[in-house]
Amino acid sequence: MMSMQKFGNMYKNMLIPLCFALLAIFLPFFGIRFGIIDAYIAQVITLAGINAILAISVNIICGITGQLSLGQAGFMAIGAYTCILLTENLGLPLAVSIVGAGIITSFAGFLIGFPTLKLTGDYLAIVTLGFGEIIRVVLVNFKSLTGGANGKRFTDSAAVYLSLNADVAYFVIIVSLILIIVLLQNFIRSTYGRAILSVREDEIAANSNGIGIFKYKMTGFIIASFVAGIGGALYAPFIGFIKPEMASFNRSIEYLIFVVLGGMGSITGSILAAFVLTYLQEFLRFLRDYRLLIYPLILILVMLFRPQGLLGMKEFSFVKNWKICITFVKKLIKNASLKSKALAPSKGENDER
Repeated sequence: MMSMQKFGNMYKNMLIPLCFALLAIFLPFFGIRFGIIDAYIAQVITLAGINAILAISVNIICGITGQLSLGQAGFMAIGAYTCILLTENLGLPLAVSIVGAGIITSFAGFLIGFPTLKLTGDYLAIVTLGFGEIIRVVLVNFKSLTGGANGKRFTDSAAVYLSLNADVAYFVIIVSLILIIVLLQNFIRSTYGRAILSVREDEIAANSNGIGIFKYKMTGFIIASFVAGIGGALYAPFIGFIKPEMASFNRSIEYLIFVVLGGMGSITGSILAAFVLTYLQEFLRFLRDYRLLIYPLILILVMLFRPQGLLGMKEFSFVKNWKICITFVKKLIKNASLKSKALAPSKGENDER
């Protein structure tokens, strides 16, 4: 009986997030397809999905592994250019190129992480910042492969179709985002994930318990590089044109802001911040130059009143919040029924009348 109850609870815990995921995929998808959501809003939502993927990659390093990296835009650029080269130079299908770009970017993460992850704090941040600038300079100078400073256009038919059809682009990117969330949440709950969290909390205690600090730091760094590569590989066909500036320091800081605002260590917090700030950037465009003043001012105010971020280190739980909503609705119904009974005339009063 107990096992059946556990199975029922597990089924409920899976069913509620699945329903929300399906709604998040198909409601906007059909809204875009049938013109309820216009193309501009669809592009903003889709771009927010890509930014959420890149924010997750930063959070894996900064929030989950406990390291400070300022070079995630460089990994994104590697993923984007690799996707174009695999698709157009080798003739691979776009889906294969996206996964291949993630794998190649994770290998680049291994090459960068192996000599640098023995550093900590500001030293690691400076090294990863230098790595991002090196990637940008390489992309500018390898004109035969990258197009140099002028950038490179994605001319593959599948990529062109993706960039011209907002509903398909939304579907592909949001499904990719949800898959990354599911896989990452399962990884965090695994033995490897818990070991990485223990390294983040206390390296000395983790080392004394036989946990290889460098090994698990490297694991987190490689996973973060893979996710950043996937984000870059999705960005390339969505935009249709990429330039070396996408590896700039400003991009890396922008993704770090998403993580800080959402909450270090909170995957759902990073996603929420990515969607809010991406929409905020577009919403403030009508202010032109004043946007550059108002946007950081809003961030400062949020950090003053909520220094731990929107969600802190907690994750948004669909199951928990669904139960809270159901309990609240039940209380409202119960109070309404009690009130109606109190106001209704009794049988004796009706007889006297």
